[in-house]
Amino acid sequence: MGHCLAKATNDGDDSDHNVDLAGGNVHLIATKEGWEQKMAEAKTDGKIVIANFSASWCGPCRIIAPFYVELSEKHQSVMFLTVDVDELTEFSTSWDIKATPTFFFLKDGQQLDKLVGANKPELQKKVTAILDLKAPCET
Repeated sequence: MGHCLAKATNDGDDSDHNVDLAGGNVHLIATKEGWEQKMAEAKTDGKIVIANFSASWCGPCRIIAPFYVELSEKHQSVMFLTVDVDELTEFSTSWDIKATPTFFFLKDGQQLDKLVGANKPELQKKVTAILDLKAPCET
């Protein structure tokens, strides 16, 4: 279970940018506006948000991405976001991202939980726990 430390500079190699970080029901966030729009949408829909702060150059991020996509297809009641830390360096810093991937679990913009590192069993467990919180409202 490794994780990549955030590297602040983008060395201009965009050839493999946005590689496999999103898909399924995962929305890739590359602007602050995009983030705010999704947050507002989630609030309106009463959805829990899982935000994956990730980078295309980070091996563990790429390894867990397909699993994250799979989760997004299984759990339609949750909004899955991937934030590209290279596109949103300052924004990521404001979330105190020390390593990628870091997953935040949010409701109404408030942090419920977080997970650092590409840990599939732990991610699965936290997603299940979050869904259990919601369960009573859904028939």
